[in-house]
This record gives sequence, C-alpha cells and structure tokens, in this order.
Amino acid sequence: MLARMAADLPLPVHLPAVIDGLATNPALPGPMIRRLFAWRPGRGEVAGRPDLTEELIAEIIATDDHWLLHSLALNKHLPDGFRIRLAAHPDEAVRSALVVRAESAPREMLERLVDDPVPRVRACLAEDDDTPPDLRARLAADPDPAIRATLAKHWTQAPEEVRRTLLTDPEPQVRAAACATYFARLPHPVPPSDLLPALLADPVTRAGAVVHAVLDEEAFRRLAEDPDSEVRAEVARHPDLPPPVRDVLAVDPALAVRVKVFARADTPEPLRARIHAAVHELSPTWKDPEPEADEEALDLWYENMFATTALRILRLEWVAADPLPHIDSPYVSFRVSAALGKELPADAVARLLDDEEEMVRLTMAANAPHLVDPRTAESIERRYRRRDKFTFWWDTKEVLAFAPETLHRFATDPEPRLRSFAPRDPQLPAELAEQLAADPEERVRHAVAGHRRLPLPALLRLLADPSDRVARAAAASPHLPVESMERLLDLVGL
Repeated sequence: MLARMAADLPLPVHLPAVIDGLATNPALPGPMIRRLFAWRPGRGEVAGRPDLTEELIAEIIATDDHWLLHSLALNKHLPDGFRIRLAAHPDEAVRSALVVRAESAPREMLERLVDDPVPRVRACLAEDDDTPPDLRARLAADPDPAIRATLAKHWTQAPEEVRRTLLTDPEPQVRAAACATYFARLPHPVPPSDLLPALLADPVTRAGAVVHAVLDEEAFRRLAEDPDSEVRAEVARHPDLPPPVRDVLAVDPALAVRVKVFARADTPEPLRARIHAAVHELSPTWKDPEPEADEEALDLWYENMFATTALRILRLEWVAADPLPHIDSPYVSFRVSAALGKELPADAVARLLDDEEEMVRLTMAANAPHLVDPRTAESIERRYRRRDKFTFWWDTKEVLAFAPETLHRFATDPEPRLRSFAPRDPQLPAELAEQLAADPEERVRHAVAGHRRLPLPALLRLLADPSDRVARAAAASPHLPVESMERLLDLVGL
C-alpha cells in the first residue's frame, strides 16, 4: 500500500523546497543522504545533519561545493580533525563559518584562523565571545583598524590592558568603538578613570565618556552646549546632573536629548509630561533633510523622527526596581518597565496582563508565565496581532502553555493563530490533525505538517502544498515513508 501511495505522490509545486526539507529529515536513510550530495539548487542543508559519518563527511569535502562546505563548517557535530582541515580551505566563507562554533572548536583551528590573511575571518573571531581570551587579545594589535574596532565593540569585558590599548588607539574609529554609547554586548564597559580627561577632550570618545566622568557644574553647562547632540544626550542621563542643566536639556532642539531627560528618575512629573507632549507634537512634523545634508544632519533627522518610538521602547531599571507606583502610568514604557519587576503582587500582575497596550501585556506574560491563568492566557493570545514591530518576537515563541483539551478546542477556532496552536499536543486526534492539514491558512498547515498523528494521505498532500514553507516542513517530517523519500529523489534525478 505504501509503495502504491508513493507512486501516486502528487508532483510538488515547490520541488526544490521539498528536497531541502528532505535533506534535514531525521529519518532519512544513510544511502539517501549520500545521494543528496549531488543536489545543487539548495544551500547544502544535508551537510548540516547531526548523523553524518566520517566517511560521508570526507565525501562532502571531496565535492568542494561551496554551500555543502559552508553548511558543514557550521555543523556543531563536525569532528575536530575535519574542522582543522577546513581551516586551511581556500574559501574564506567556509573559514568564517567555522568560527560560529568556536565554543567547541579545537585550539589548533582557532590559532590558524586568528592569523588568517582575510579580514572577514579575523573579524568573526573578534566578534565571537567563545574565542579564547589570549587569542582574542592578539586582535587588539591587528593591522586592520576595522578589526580592532570590531573587537572594541564586541569584547566589552576585555582585560583592562586590552581596553586601554583600544581606548588609546591611534585610529579614531577604534577609539570611538572602544568608548561609545552603544556596544554589541552587555554590560557596557567603564573606561579607566585616569583616561577620562583625554577621552572627554577627544571628539570621537566624548559622548561615551561623559556619563562616567565626575563633573562640576561648569563642566555640565559646557557639555550641555556641545554641538554634538549625542554628547548632550549623554549629559542628560548623567547621574549627578544639576536640575538647572536638566531643565535646559529638557527643551533641547534634539528630541533624543529630551527623551533622555524624560527617562530620568529625578525628572519632576510635570516636566516629564511636557516633554512627552512636545515629542509627540514635534516628531511627526520634522522636515525631511535637504538632499545635500551631511551625516550629522541625517542622524539628527532620524533621531527626531524616531523620538516617539524611543519613548515607547524605553526600559527603565529604576522603574522595574520599584514597579508598583508605575503600573498605572500614562506612559507605555513605564508600564512595560513595571512589568519587568520582580515579585509583583497578584492584583498588579492582573492589571498589567489586561493593559490596553499589547507590549505591556506580552512583557508581563513573558516575565511571569506561571502567573497567567488559563483564561487570561487565551485572552492574551486571542487579542494578539502582529501590528507592532516591537512585539513580533511573541509570534515565534511558545510562552504560554495550554491544556490538551484547550488545544483540541483551538483546532476548530475561527482564529487562525489559535488553530495553529492545536498541534502542540502530541496526542492530537488524527481527525483534527487531518482537518488542520487542509486549513486555508498557511501557518496552520505548517504547524501540523510534522505531527506524529497526521494521517499519511494528508502528509503526502502537503508535499504539493502551494506554500513552499509548508511543503518543506512536510518533507522534513520523520513520519514520511521511505518509499515517498525515494520517489522524491527520483523526481529530481538523484
């Protein structure tokens, strides 16, 4: 019967996507894995499998195919001997990919790559926190200033001698990266106190140094008039900012500076309200820059246009540390920050879970999913809409759990999002799984494509789904019969 079904397999609409899915199928037999080495339209997915034998790995390397080797280099199960071998491969993308698995890489491989002639490879090592510290420190003397700047931006907890070297680098781009207002990692580093005078005097490091410096009132006033709005913004968040200077910065022409004043714990509430109103009034009306505008003018325009969003996405540690006074704040960012607080009482949690702003509800639910009762959990998911780019992460996570009976009810819900949750139950009845496989919504069909209870005819139909994403998921299902796998390989001549 299986052989007959395989012979009657509908022709996939997205055959390349199906073959790519098949390449990742955990139930794919060894001989079929080898046949996929000749598949060129894909990106070498088969070389990323965790079950490759040393014999198969050697065959992949012998193909010298870019995508197969790139995927193999990213394979965390690759034996050390092969990693060392690939570290000498002429393709720089392959050598760079090896660094992604630096946490388990042999030292011999990393020692070769830290002296790689191609900057891209060394940059990958500079970025990776799993690069051994002694090898990473060598990059502080790299001949390419872009590599040194990359190291400064990513290695925020480097030993002091390394950070001193970067902070005093002869190249401005390296010093700017080493003493910045933004780093690629947390926590942000604090410059050595003896270097602060020089860093404050240097235009490229001044903004990054301000908040760490001990300043008198005259210095505050002088820096509050700095032509660089980034410097003024950092002055606005200095912990010792005098109230008179704070009030001057509250009406700064750069709205990003006002946002920093808004976020201060010591800003009087009437002033905070005025800043909030002014930003919302001015930001949408900001004129577009002239075609010949320089980079500084473009940055200012962008910050002013982004200012209302900046108010919404603030995350304030001082609010999270004392959340109760802020759970009914008129400001979204304050309520979100309150939702990040610890040990909130039940009534506060309930209010935040029912907040009118989705960002608040989702933050509270993610911070304490164990406090979300089933009825509220369903309400949160039912109300969710991907309308805010700052809450899209919720669409990719399973934060809230539902009982099997609830998931079964979701299978026939009018809301596609909830129907897509039903396959989370491994014991979902076969008739519900089959119904979901014929759902008009792509996300629902995709969610059920690999389900263990999905009847075989429905699974085979999904191989010919009009959505390449669904078809790929069906081909990757471990419940796909070997006969069907064979038929798919035959269709592409493998």
